[in-house]
Amino acid sequence: MKLTPDFYQDRLCLNVLAGSKQNARDIWLAAEGHVLVGVLSKNYASHDAALADMRDYAALIDNALSIGLGAGDPRQSAMVSELAAVLQPQHVNQVFTGVATSRALLGQSQTVVNGLVSPSGTPGKVKISTGSLSSQAAEAIVPIDSAIAMLQDMGGSSVKFFPMGGLSAVAEYRAVAEACARRDFWLEPTGGIDLHNFAEIVQIALEAGVSKVIPHVYSSIIDSASGETRIDDVRQLLATCKALLQ
Repeated sequence: MKLTPDFYQDRLCLNVLAGSKQNARDIWLAAEGHVLVGVLSKNYASHDAALADMRDYAALIDNALSIGLGAGDPRQSAMVSELAAVLQPQHVNQVFTGVATSRALLGQSQTVVNGLVSPSGTPGKVKISTGSLSSQAAEAIVPIDSAIAMLQDMGGSSVKFFPMGGLSAVAEYRAVAEACARRDFWLEPTGGIDLHNFAEIVQIALEAGVSKVIPHVYSSIIDSASGETRIDDVRQLLATCKALLQ
């Protein structure tokens, strides 16, 4: 599998979901390769079924595959790590406590592995108790700089800040972006991002000095009838990205 993707050279890269293999191919072409295409482990009944299907997806999009949990579901953490070990995708979504397992099973440092942290209600602090057991226990709230340092210890590549609710937690998001810039860590804003708030959300991270931003734009650009991501919306997002980077 290709592990030196073009998107490593990009400061800004989209992450959107595919509703089918053809949809994945169309997304990748419409985004001119500046995209990671999400396929959710939660949608499969077995490891083998997911492995076979995701291998097909990867072949169609130059391995720009993003293995997803499914709404940050911590119950999928182990399955995501196991799939990543075999598929060697370009991108892996993980809960905070699953990052080290994914990195160890991947056996290399190139694949992007994010770690999910959530808003705490206080700018500068985040919730890291996003794992299968920790999410059921008392919340673990830590300074964002500490959370990033822990992710770096575990071999993580980026902070996945979820659920953002669009701009509803903008002060917290801005603090996360500033911390990512301080520690030269990548940022993946996720949750409630749409065509209307996309530019502002990305601009906040770019202005903070984040070296790489991977915004996840999911349900807002998915056609409810077909379950597929709208290709015209992907083109619009790409155009916005190009404008922001000028």
